[in-house]
Amino acid sequence: MNFPKQVTMVEVGPRDGLQNETIFVPTEVKIKLIDQLSVSGLTRIEATSFVSARAIPQLADGEFVFQNIKKPSGIRFSALVPNELGMEKALKAGVKEIAVFTAASETFNQRNIHCSIAESIERIKPVMEIAKNHDIFIRAYISCVLGCPYEGTISPQKVTALSEELILLGADEISLGDTIGVGTPKQTQQLIEMVKQSVPVNQLALHCHDTYGQAIANIYAALECGISCFDSSIAGLGGCPYAQGATGNVATEDVLYLMHGLGIDTGVDIYQIVRTGEMICKALGRPNQSKVGKALLGMSK
Repeated sequence: MNFPKQVTMVEVGPRDGLQNETIFVPTEVKIKLIDQLSVSGLTRIEATSFVSARAIPQLADGEFVFQNIKKPSGIRFSALVPNELGMEKALKAGVKEIAVFTAASETFNQRNIHCSIAESIERIKPVMEIAKNHDIFIRAYISCVLGCPYEGTISPQKVTALSEELILLGADEISLGDTIGVGTPKQTQQLIEMVKQSVPVNQLALHCHDTYGQAIANIYAALECGISCFDSSIAGLGGCPYAQGATGNVATEDVLYLMHGLGIDTGVDIYQIVRTGEMICKALGRPNQSKVGKALLGMSK
């Protein structure tokens, strides 16, 4: 297979992994999590979100967290920014990379951010303009690219058109999100092959959830299409508070095991990731969702 020789892992656990936790995770635990991830070889970590504390109480301490994590050279730390107010907070905190978001489903957008797709684009336009004026890297998330909990199947054409629009507005990267984890390898490849006709493959990332156990298979399928950037979450943490039934993100440990088994360079120490996964799962009082993490735990001591 003509796989990429190297892939980039984008660790979303500190933001997407923790945002759905009902019990507030202490700020010092969040900082410890990010600092431990920072010594694993990861080069991209989504640290937090500058959303309303009312909407996502778990990340109300985002500014403090971002300002107090260690920031070794060579690691890109980002934050999710929903609007101009969030952008102002991000600038104040010293954020150099942001993520904005929309969905390929009208109903999901209404349930998630209470607006249409078109309105969500209008909402993030000024955020992207500010980011460009400050030379800030912009990632754009598109949720529900392979299915919606309210609308069912989403057409690849709709996702492609939205991706094109976001790139034209100034997005540097598009992260295609299977928010409820319903996609299959065939669907994944059909989507990517269509989107990459309009957006260069090196500007695309894949964000998988593992609701139906298809995440690793979908990532393998994406590799065959030339995708070399993948989102994942330590210990499989996460979910979406507005997508009923969605389980966690694909575990970082599981994706690393796949990549290393294929001989693909990640630059990441899987055993450090396993140890970090054990730490955060103990702090949350829950088992590690990664089968690889549990299997390698004894070897990581």
